[in-house]
Amino acid sequence: MPNADLHYWEAAELARKIRARDISPVEVTEAILERISDLDPALHSYALVLPEQALEQARDAERALMRGGPLGALHGVPVAVKDLCWQAGSPTAAGTTIHKDFIPTEDATVVRKLRDAGAIVLGKLQLTEGAFATHHPSIPEPVNPWHPNHWAGASSSGSGVATAAGLCYASIGTDTGGSIRFPAAANGLTGIKPTWGRVSRHGVFELGASLDHVGPIARSAADAALMLGTIAGHDPLDPTSLPPSHLDLPAEGSDLRGLRIGVDVQWNSDGTDDVISQAIDRAIDVLKALDGQVREVRFPAVRTVVDEWEINCGVEVAVAHAGTFPRLSAEYGPALTRLIEIGRNTSGMRYQQALLNRAAFRGKVNKLMQDIDLLIVPVQPFAAPTHEQLGALAQDPELNSRLIQFTAPFNSTGHPAITLPCGFTADGMPIAFQLVARHSEEALLCRAGMAFQQATDWHRYHPEIGVRRADAA
Repeated sequence: MPNADLHYWEAAELARKIRARDISPVEVTEAILERISDLDPALHSYALVLPEQALEQARDAERALMRGGPLGALHGVPVAVKDLCWQAGSPTAAGTTIHKDFIPTEDATVVRKLRDAGAIVLGKLQLTEGAFATHHPSIPEPVNPWHPNHWAGASSSGSGVATAAGLCYASIGTDTGGSIRFPAAANGLTGIKPTWGRVSRHGVFELGASLDHVGPIARSAADAALMLGTIAGHDPLDPTSLPPSHLDLPAEGSDLRGLRIGVDVQWNSDGTDDVISQAIDRAIDVLKALDGQVREVRFPAVRTVVDEWEINCGVEVAVAHAGTFPRLSAEYGPALTRLIEIGRNTSGMRYQQALLNRAAFRGKVNKLMQDIDLLIVPVQPFAAPTHEQLGALAQDPELNSRLIQFTAPFNSTGHPAITLPCGFTADGMPIAFQLVARHSEEALLCRAGMAFQQATDWHRYHPEIGVRRADAA
């Protein structure tokens, strides 16, 4: 049943209690750091914990609270960031061994914005190598707190595990082919992949520059909106960030009266396991009960853009790693090596054809979205796979295309998407779906997500984990 323990409070709830002086930022930070010390030796969600820095930030937050005056939206709330994000004076390895000694001299824009909002940054969260498919062979993989035999969800795995396990109140992830949405789904969380350019990528290691999105992973749509409102906005340090605009995110949900919600029954069921299809059918019933106008649509064919995702990403990641590959290729793991080699071996003509196909697909999706406000789609065609199943996926391009068939299309088009928990499998693994909106319509996604979560309680369930010290793991 839902757990009301301190470490599982929602970030917005904690922020309110801190403002009311019902609880101290130092008290909260000490409690979470102790929980990290107890649990993370077995969960491996953190690449680097910064306890001294976090406690100093907490003491500063408490002093500011005592002085009175304006406070940021996340004042005193402990969060953590994916270890792609620069943090001045702290190593940022990006899930690799080649960058293990890289120490930035400035914060990534998202880190700076979190600090400016009063958040306490606990540390850096583990990820797959370079944010691609699998973890570097020498780095322990984060463990799904719902079940250790199951996948924790692609590159933002540490962000998903830490948030689900109560080792931070929300986190920053990145999404190039599904890596905010996969860990959100696998860990029973809410994640937002914003419109491309909505959140600055300055100070964030690249995987595929035109596919990379930075966004929040949280315990609720309200918390995800709170985080997104903090980190979003134009950044002169990132020339690809969207022009200045007002992002009016709702503080709470309502009904969905007047919203046109599209569903492509044929695409959604294409190779999708029954347990996923049934959970999405129940989610659609909730959306209807909230007065959403659900209508059938035909989504543009995705096979080409999904199959060419690796070409697009491969060329971009080869450019991003040109300074270290092939010079240090022996220190790379097999999955990232394979992707870089795809990029290096792709001809200019083949890459241009992929870009043209991608542009045409984006235009078709934009046209469809003119007739609806939201699109409901699975996150993946099956629940979080076991590690054995994942191993097969990594070796089979056809299976990998199946995995990303509902996520990668929206990296290629840049449309925003929110992932929402909507059930469990028979063995207790979380199930989720995603809502997709027109470009720059994150407020609509948050409104719909909050409304759905006011009518359901899937997001209020937490994994049953106890103290797992290293000697007891």
